[in-house]
Amino acid sequence: MSQPKPAAAPVIRPLRTALGLALFLGLWLLDTPLRDAGGADGRAALAAALTACMAFWWIAEALPMYWTACLPLVVVPLSTIHGERFSTNATAALLPYLDPYVFLFLGGMGIAAAMQQWNLHRRIALSIMSAVGTEPRRLLLGLLLATAFVSLWISNTATAAMMFPIGLAIIAEFEHQAGRRLAGYGAALMLAIAYAANLGGTGTKIGTVPSAQLSGFLAQRGEEVEFLDFMLLGVPFAAVFLLVAWGALWRMGRADAPADAAGVHALEAERARLGAMQRAEWVVLAVFLAAALLWMFGHPITAALRAHGFPASTALVEASVAITASLFLMGARVGGRAVLEPASLRGLQWKTLLLIGGGFSMAEAISGSGLSDWLGTRIGGLRDLAPMPQLVLVSLTTVALSAFASNAATIAVLLPILATTVAPAQVDPILFAATFAASCDFALPAGTPPNAIVFGSGYVSIPQMARTGIVLDALAAVWAALWCGLMVPLVR
Repeated sequence: MSQPKPAAAPVIRPLRTALGLALFLGLWLLDTPLRDAGGADGRAALAAALTACMAFWWIAEALPMYWTACLPLVVVPLSTIHGERFSTNATAALLPYLDPYVFLFLGGMGIAAAMQQWNLHRRIALSIMSAVGTEPRRLLLGLLLATAFVSLWISNTATAAMMFPIGLAIIAEFEHQAGRRLAGYGAALMLAIAYAANLGGTGTKIGTVPSAQLSGFLAQRGEEVEFLDFMLLGVPFAAVFLLVAWGALWRMGRADAPADAAGVHALEAERARLGAMQRAEWVVLAVFLAAALLWMFGHPITAALRAHGFPASTALVEASVAITASLFLMGARVGGRAVLEPASLRGLQWKTLLLIGGGFSMAEAISGSGLSDWLGTRIGGLRDLAPMPQLVLVSLTTVALSAFASNAATIAVLLPILATTVAPAQVDPILFAATFAASCDFALPAGTPPNAIVFGSGYVSIPQMARTGIVLDALAAVWAALWCGLMVPLVR
C-alpha cells in the first residue's frame, strides 16, 4: 500500500508578516481620527487595524490564508470591540465561525464529495456535452455548459480538476483523428474549462466561497437571501456571460478546429470508460436532487416552521438540509460500501470553512466597533456618484483586486466596507455585483486555481490567456454592474 504524501509545509514570509503587524500596530496605537470613533477606548481603531492587517496578509500571501482568517479569534476576545466583558467579545468572535452558512457550505461539500467518489459529476458533464452536440463549435459550448453546471454545486477548483482530464482526452482524440496538433482549438477547450468553472459558482449560494460569504453577510444585516432568489440572479448572469466567453473562445479555436465526426468518437470513448450507471450513483443523484429541491423551497419551509413556533431562518433550514443529506450519504450502504466514505471526506477543503467564518467575524468587528458608521460618514466619494457609475467602479475594482488576491479574501474585505460607503439604496446591487465580479478573473494563470490548472496543459500561454482574459474581465465587470443594477432591486 502506498504511503500518503506528507502535507506541504505552510508558506510563511517573515518580511510581509512583519509589515502586516506594523500596519496593525500603527492603525491601533497612533493618534488618528479613528481613535475617537466608536467610543473613547479606540475600539474602531482596533477593528480598522485588524481589517487592514488581514487584508494585507491575504493580498501579500504573508501567511496561509486560513491562518489569517483565524486572527479575529486571537484579537477580538482580548479587546473591547463588542463590549467590556471578555465573554461577550469571545462569543462575538467565535459565533461567526459557526454560522449556518458555514454548515450549508460544509454540507454542500459532502454531497459534492459523494458525487466525486462515484464519478457522477463526470457522467452529468458528459451527458450535457452529448446533448449540446459534437460538432466542434457545439462541443466547445457543451464543455462550457457542462463545466458551469457542475460548478454550481462543486467548488471551482474541484470542477476544473475533474474536467481537465476530460478536456485533455477529447483533445487527444481530436488530434489523433486529425493527425496534427490543434494548438488553437486545444487552447480554447482548456480555457473553456477554467472560465466556466469560475463562472458557474456564481449561480448558487454553495457554488463558490464568495457566494456563501455574501449570503452570510446579508443575513448578519437581517436580510436573508433565499436559495431560489440567489439562483434567479446568479444563473442568468453566468449563462449570458458563458455565451460571451463561447464567442471569444471560438474565435481563438476555429482556425484549426477538427472535423465534425471527431467529437462523436471523443465523447463515446469517455462515456465508455464510465460504463453503466451504478446503484450508488442513483442514490447520490436522488439525494442531490432532493436537497436541491428543498433548498429552492427553503422560504415556505421556514415560514411553516415559524408558524408552528420554531425559531427557524432560511439559512438554518438550508444548512440543516445540507448536513442531513451528507449524513444520510455517510450512513447509506451499497454493496457493503458507504455511499460517502471517510476517504472522500478527507479530500474536502476543510480550511475553506475557516476562511468563511473569518470573513464573517471580521465583518462583525467592523460593525460592532462603530467603524462601519465612521466609514459611512467619512468616505463619501463613492456614495455621491450616480448608481450605475458606482456599480461599474466597484465591479472593475473587484475584478482588478481578485487578480492579485483570492476571490474569497477580496470579498471578505470588500463586503463590510462597501455596505457602509455606498448609497443605502445601492447596497444590495453593489454587494451582488462585487461578489459576481470576484469570480470573473480570466486573465492570469495565478488569478484562480482553475486558471492555473489549465495553464499546466501546455496548450495555453500567458500572452494568449491575457489577450483574451483582459477583455473578458472588463466585459464581465460591466455585465455584473448592468445585471445587478437592473435585477437585484426586482428580485430583492
